[in-house]
Amino acid sequence: MNHKVDAQAAYVLHSRPYLETSALVDLFTLEQGRISAVVKGARRPGSKLRGVLQPFVPLQIALRGRQELKTLTQAEPVGMNGILQGSALMCGMYVNEMMQRLLLPFDSHPRLYVYYQYVLNELVSGQDIEGALRTFEHRLLAETGYGLSMAAVFSDQIYLFDVTTWQFKVVKKIAEGDRNRCFHGKDLLAIDEDCYDEPEVRQSAKRLMRLAIDHLLAGRPLHSRTLFKK
Repeated sequence: MNHKVDAQAAYVLHSRPYLETSALVDLFTLEQGRISAVVKGARRPGSKLRGVLQPFVPLQIALRGRQELKTLTQAEPVGMNGILQGSALMCGMYVNEMMQRLLLPFDSHPRLYVYYQYVLNELVSGQDIEGALRTFEHRLLAETGYGLSMAAVFSDQIYLFDVTTWQFKVVKKIAEGDRNRCFHGKDLLAIDEDCYDEPEVRQSAKRLMRLAIDHLLAGRPLHSRTLFKK
């Protein structure tokens, strides 16, 4: 691991108090993926970084340290920053929490970084938040090695998604207990193209992404979903 990294693009995923006056920050960086860093003195009233290290703000950062836990030495906002409010803010917190939980440290995902910027832009604009979330979830799964292969899916069939094998299996008749895991082939093919124009596709995509992500989380609930329910 590099002793010093200057001028790296990043976003804050999460921050929490650390020791008396410092903060521990999880970052999503363009070059190195998810990184955790100590920000010394960040919680002091006079800290220059105190108001900078906010979620959803594009940053240029500098890091140092040979261990997995880095020290952040500099952070500056760059570009235009959108303000998230209400449901868009909740969705942004959901996206950040998923990434914090599912991304391995120092696993670079430059394409996912682009999709992250896309979903933030859509949350700011408010035009198609649901479609943007489904697209991001879909791409997050693919980038972390859990892509949903639709190569053997046909539009006129019904399929059950088996999370244990990560495959879609043809079913002739839907059992009552399997209803939540079954999908029309035409909806799966639309999901494969990230085409969420139809209400039925949106509903199917939400169920499918929930099944897949919940399995990867191994029963550990997302706090942001609890906020949604409240």
